[in-house]
Amino acid sequence: MKNLLPLMQREWLQHRFGWMMMVLVPLVLGLGLTGLGEIRIDPEKLARIGTFLPSLVAVVTVVTTMATVFVIGWIASLIIVTGVPRRDHGDRSVEFWLSLPSTHSESLAAPLIVHLLLVPAAALLAGLAGGWLLSLVAVGRVVGLGAWFSLPMGDLLSGSLAIALRFIAGLPLATLWLLPLVLTVMLMTALFRRWGWVILAVGLGLGSQLMERLFGQPLLSDLMKQLLAGAGRAMVASEHGLSVGPNSDIGQALRQMPGFLLHDFGQALQNLASPLLLGGLLFSAGCFALLVLWRQKVGAASGS
Repeated sequence: MKNLLPLMQREWLQHRFGWMMMVLVPLVLGLGLTGLGEIRIDPEKLARIGTFLPSLVAVVTVVTTMATVFVIGWIASLIIVTGVPRRDHGDRSVEFWLSLPSTHSESLAAPLIVHLLLVPAAALLAGLAGGWLLSLVAVGRVVGLGAWFSLPMGDLLSGSLAIALRFIAGLPLATLWLLPLVLTVMLMTALFRRWGWVILAVGLGLGSQLMERLFGQPLLSDLMKQLLAGAGRAMVASEHGLSVGPNSDIGQALRQMPGFLLHDFGQALQNLASPLLLGGLLFSAGCFALLVLWRQKVGAASGS
């Protein structure tokens, strides 16, 4: 941990401006569209929703904003982390970083922790805060500003926080499912630079075709789909969500949300008992070991 913290601080110093833009740009665009754009609601639906309209608008705005910023942060982090092995080679700064008193495994683990766990979680919390600001504008545009202050804030806060905590709790589980894919791309990028993506894509395509001819099914592409599906189930495990219809009591649904999401997280934990995940983690450990060996080789070549 003594060495990990400075390495994690390096990620902040190197990417802080991009991270802030990644959060602020969607929120500013959302604020502009919500404040200046035209909001239309079907009169028939409006009649069915009735007095629940302000709460429904607030919930939809908060959840949509939170999910949007979270997805943007997660995808951006996945893209950034795949280029970590080669990022210091263009300006020869790799020689400086290799001279630090940190192990090769720590130098590789720190960016993974920051980009795959901390940044998406921070983006989600920023989206939650921004969603509440946007909900003020959205409810004011649709119903009136006074309606926002009369919302059942306790239920809305508990429901939105429960959703945020569920996503944060599911993030490490989803990362475990995605780790074989992420580390494979990192290894290919380390070995073949920018051609790593091309070689990997061609290898997956040709390998899947070959296995389909030999075994009757494209095993490689199926494995990738199953890993992606496992990551999705880590975030939302229940097949049937919490139903909220036009005639439903939204306050009651929000009060039920923490219990429903806790049960959903329990299902996500049960899904970890999978031979595919175990095999994927063993494969990930092998990829990480190869990355460490590659970094050691680079360090030896730089020192000679």
